[in-house]
Amino acid sequence: MVQAWYMDESADDPRRPHRAEPSRPVGLEQLRRLGVLYWKLDADKYENDPELEKIRKERNYCWMDIITICKDKLPNYEDKLRVFYEEHLHLDDEIRYILDGSGYFDVRDKEDRWIRIFMEKGDMITLPAGIYHRFSLDEQNYVKAMRLFVGDPVWTAYNRPADHFEARGRYLEFLAQTV
Repeated sequence: MVQAWYMDESADDPRRPHRAEPSRPVGLEQLRRLGVLYWKLDADKYENDPELEKIRKERNYCWMDIITICKDKLPNYEDKLRVFYEEHLHLDDEIRYILDGSGYFDVRDKEDRWIRIFMEKGDMITLPAGIYHRFSLDEQNYVKAMRLFVGDPVWTAYNRPADHFEARGRYLEFLAQTV
């Protein structure tokens, strides 16, 4: 099952867990209230997984690719890691399925506090359009992930502040309606 927690305020290495003290875990229901969806799948059979296909069909995830983030596989590795860790939002959902390795997605809660979500092999997550977030590898420095999209891929990230976009407005309306 996914692990999530409130982060400390340290500016130390983002690959570390950064758990707030005292520990403040975050459950799946709290993530759902932020619009974050989560599934646990069998990553060893991702190429022919009927459960993954069902999710893709139901949610209209019609395009995908696979990215490997490690020093030997990703061109401009250090620069890319800095970009991934910059707080940003997208105009479309961000969907990631971890096929191997591990890392962290950080999302903002309603009070603008960071929640860290530990992702490992078999974890699939959808971050809603308009949510401020960022990504970091953990200390293993390796992740292989499937990126899924509704329609053709949209690669544009808008760094904070990007509150003027319609997607951000829709997300804030969604938050206002959740308890």
